[in-house]
Amino acid sequence: MNYALIPSPTTSVWHLGPLPIRAYALCIIAGMVVATLLMEQRLRHRGVAPWASLDLVVWAVPFGIVGARIYHLITSPQDYFGSGGDPVKALYIWEGGLGIWGAVAGGALGAWIAARQMGLPLSIFADSLAPALPIAQAIGRFGNWFNNELYGKVTTLPWGLQVHTMDTGNPGHATTVDGEPLTLPDLYHPTFLYEAIWDVGVGGLVWLLDRRFKFGKGRAFALYVMAYTAGRCWIEMLRTDEANHFFGIRVNVFVSIVVFLGAAIYFVVKRGPRDYVIPADVAEPVAEGSDVSAVDVEAGTTTSTVPTSYRVVTEEEFLEYQKTGTVTTEAGEAEVAAEPVTSESADNSAGDR
Repeated sequence: MNYALIPSPTTSVWHLGPLPIRAYALCIIAGMVVATLLMEQRLRHRGVAPWASLDLVVWAVPFGIVGARIYHLITSPQDYFGSGGDPVKALYIWEGGLGIWGAVAGGALGAWIAARQMGLPLSIFADSLAPALPIAQAIGRFGNWFNNELYGKVTTLPWGLQVHTMDTGNPGHATTVDGEPLTLPDLYHPTFLYEAIWDVGVGGLVWLLDRRFKFGKGRAFALYVMAYTAGRCWIEMLRTDEANHFFGIRVNVFVSIVVFLGAAIYFVVKRGPRDYVIPADVAEPVAEGSDVSAVDVEAGTTTSTVPTSYRVVTEEEFLEYQKTGTVTTEAGEAEVAAEPVTSESADNSAGDR
């Protein structure tokens, strides 16, 4: 008996009255929450107002889900539109079938809309999300474990995955014989676990390198894409679930290679320092020779914590603003920010250096 094998859950859906609670959805939601909290901290370290991440999520998540489903339908149309397919099931996202590259493309479109509304560069969102997104993916992969799906080839390795035969007549539950759940005869590569571990490693790698080299202009996100696709290639080739092939190789492998090359080219070609932002609504500089003591400081400040717009600055200017509440112009004068610097924002200036 193999005591090291990985068992699979026999149930992936529970009912709270008439409401189904699906493990797949819970894993995705948990991943979103964790990614949002991680991104939130990184955004604050770049000068973005507290909880701007929620404004991004409102746009990026719905677009990402739609994009993920569209990608799945494009790459696996026969399950829904082919002979014997059911087009209505194209809407059943709770049964699985979300493509990561569709999610990234759709989410990027939603993030672009949110960034334009807030007056922020999209690259700040992308680089802030870069180490958080793979962590969300790692958590989301456990939804496949609950669903007993997307496992790999047969293996004799000690950590082989035990897979149940799921009951099509009772979705979300394993088929039972005499009260015992029915399992497939072999053990399989736990590709969900391989990818989850790889994703956590990608998140750590991006975070460490970004902390060391202070990537800007979307290069941290490009690094995430390169690291993720490198792992996705070999993990994809272990999977045995139904998929379209091109020259005998799964389509997702080719997509991963193309996306990797695109991200690598962007990472090499795109240069520039990391962007930071400060509120754009600044007061006029105090004229040289004027009586500074006569200025009503309290009347010129606002208690609002959400800027109406932002101004992109260098790291040196951002640190100066965090410490003093002013930014020195090229002429050597100081621009006094209309928004006061709080103790929280001052603390944030020490992060992500």
